[in-house]
Amino acid sequence: MPKTEPAQENLRQAVSNGQQMLAHGAFKEALEQAKEIQKIHPNEPNSLLIKAIALRELGMQGEALGLITSLCDERPDFALAQHELGVTLYRQQDITGAIASLSRAVKLEASLNPAWNLLHELYLAINEPEKAQEAQNHVLMNSTRHPMLVEAVDAFGQKKMAIAERLCRNYLQEFPDDVSAMRLLADVGIQRGSYDDAEELLARCLELAPDFNLARHNYAHALSRREKFDEALHQISILEHKAPGQLSHQTLKASIFARKGDMQEALILYANLVQKIQNQPSLYTSYGHALRTAGQQSQAIDVYRKAIDIDPKFGEAYWNLADLKTFRFTDQDIEAMETALHDTTVELTHRFHLHFAVGKALEDRQEYRRSFGHYQLGNEVKRRIERYDADETSSNADRNIATCTQEFFAARKDWGEVEPAPIFIVGLPRSGSTLLEQILASHSQVDGTKELIYIIAMARQMSERHNKKSPSKYPQALLDLSQEQVIALGKKYLAQAAGQRGDAPFFIDKMPNNFQHIGLIQLILPNAKIIDARRHPAAACFSGFKQLFAQGQSFTYGLSDIGRYYSDYVRLMDHWHTVQPGKILQVNYEEVVVDLETQVRRILDFCQLPFEENCIEFHRNERAVRTASSEQVRQPIYRSGLEAWRPFDSYLGPLKDAVGELWETPR
Repeated sequence: MPKTEPAQENLRQAVSNGQQMLAHGAFKEALEQAKEIQKIHPNEPNSLLIKAIALRELGMQGEALGLITSLCDERPDFALAQHELGVTLYRQQDITGAIASLSRAVKLEASLNPAWNLLHELYLAINEPEKAQEAQNHVLMNSTRHPMLVEAVDAFGQKKMAIAERLCRNYLQEFPDDVSAMRLLADVGIQRGSYDDAEELLARCLELAPDFNLARHNYAHALSRREKFDEALHQISILEHKAPGQLSHQTLKASIFARKGDMQEALILYANLVQKIQNQPSLYTSYGHALRTAGQQSQAIDVYRKAIDIDPKFGEAYWNLADLKTFRFTDQDIEAMETALHDTTVELTHRFHLHFAVGKALEDRQEYRRSFGHYQLGNEVKRRIERYDADETSSNADRNIATCTQEFFAARKDWGEVEPAPIFIVGLPRSGSTLLEQILASHSQVDGTKELIYIIAMARQMSERHNKKSPSKYPQALLDLSQEQVIALGKKYLAQAAGQRGDAPFFIDKMPNNFQHIGLIQLILPNAKIIDARRHPAAACFSGFKQLFAQGQSFTYGLSDIGRYYSDYVRLMDHWHTVQPGKILQVNYEEVVVDLETQVRRILDFCQLPFEENCIEFHRNERAVRTASSEQVRQPIYRSGLEAWRPFDSYLGPLKDAVGELWETPR
């Protein structure tokens, strides 16, 4: 045997001893062990790593950072050192540096789950959920050897949700208590908007594994999306007790408060987070959204600007500025956006945000040809992502018309919950629904809420549809409901909405897509008021086409698609007016703008409310507004938007063809 072997064996044993000391929290002993090794092997990388970790855990952060940075410079291929550098930077709240180091670590060693886990936590903290999910997928991929689950994770990563769901369900039939598979299936549900399924799966996860913090975090998120805010915040309090100091919990908590409408708490949390997590543009944009919702526009602009200062190619921040509607870009802004668009490394998400923002900037400058070009490019990218099916919308309208007939309503007259509190505002987005909501919410007897999800959630649950290929049982399922079930659904809706309203006798639900569910609404809440916010198809459709929605409204990303959607909407509304005459008030946006007081009185009369001057002075209402029109409804009524589509008229051929006769003779 060569003489060097005993010395090498002694070194390996000494390093192993040091690592065991670290694992058992004996940091002083580990530090001494590292120093002893260095007396003989002064540049041995593993002993230097042990020393750096021990120094960090003993509170000597500066020494630890200097040592481990030098080690990474000397050994850039040392994955464990890159990981520990990431941990050290994280402890010093250098989140950008930590993410960079951890990313290098997993690039060197893809099976390094501790680095993936911390990346997951940090991406959640800076509000990058897709990257967080990707990191967690790597953890699961590294942790499982079952080919079916590996294939499910791979399908999820490729956004093939139907395949991922099928594989997860098949796997869980064989291994029903595998909490990792349950969590993955719940994440599929969250991605597809099936938050009720996700909630049930994650609740079961936590029954089996109460310390599964990732599942609890996702459970809080699912509860928030279902607007069970108090329950979601309770889950956050459990996480804070189990894992104190994790910034991801604070980020989720801030978003829950914002969704709940408690903007004061949300703003406090976001202000603290951007102090702790600096130089992260996505977190600044979340903070900006909260400021905007609270009506603090100038502060929101400053925060969006900060995001751009951090990353001049961060398209979302530019779009956030454009989406303020009243904001105007400078020459330098436009040049910066166009420069970013010429950079082929810019992520797809930022690219379509940039196209929409440049489109708005050029429209404001009356450069309509170039403006439309950018709107078109942004929509083309978004349409490929959304994969909207116009035939499905037409089919849904057909089924509603066939199911919810005059005979259907006559046989179920006065079946539902008689409470008259809800006022539903339906229609297309960008058709004046936020203006009508602001007018009504300025009345002393009416609470403004937001676009409530509860009716859509009921319809989705009745559909019993788990993926796009499976047939829907809705609205035909309405035929099978008993009177007791109908009343129970009405009471359920009111109970769900209770957390969103104040003490006023009436409240508004302005989910525009509820026009597809007026049959359900009239069945379970026969005394509810329904207002149809109508706008000329050219204005409504083009306004939707140039609007980049945070989520949903996938029909808006193609002129033909949005035209067909408008036609189906009018066709279905005509049906509701026929089978439920006098139950729906159509309010044309153009008439509100031209003669505000007459239309306000008409709306209040329909809602059986006395006239109040505050409804005319709606722009003075300081309530939180969450939609794209938030800045516009904080101004007095104006007419400039009525004909905003006309300069683009020559580009709207596909829209005109899809809308047909409604273009010239709108109803």
